[in-house]
Amino acid sequence: MIKMAREAMKRAYAPYSKYYVGACVEAEDGSLFAGCNIENASYAVTICAEVNAVSALITAGKKRIKSLLILNSGEDLSTPCGKCRQLIREFAVPDTPIYLCIKDKVSETATVEQLLPKSCGSEHLG
Repeated sequence: MIKMAREAMKRAYAPYSKYYVGACVEAEDGSLFAGCNIENASYAVTICAEVNAVSALITAGKKRIKSLLILNSGEDLSTPCGKCRQLIREFAVPDTPIYLCIKDKVSETATVEQLLPKSCGSEHLG
């Protein structure tokens, strides 16, 4: 997962912040999908690496996230923004692990529940 996220991070488009992010999501069947951040002069149009990775998972016909890993070009942990936390939650369960990396090493593991407490996802659909 780290290798795929790193390769995706190298392709990130971040000319404004110079903050390059790569993410790799694992589907329930073990298949992996990577994504990178894509900035835009209009910041609201920027796409997070997590969104791209989850989009690749869904495009491949998968519906459940088994785990997700995020790394960045900086010296700190890159945690998902609020929008990404809810997107991840839609396709994950509360105890799904999110691996947060610093310099190609997992530095911290958090669950979806820790990042987005008391949330609801697609299992709540009637």
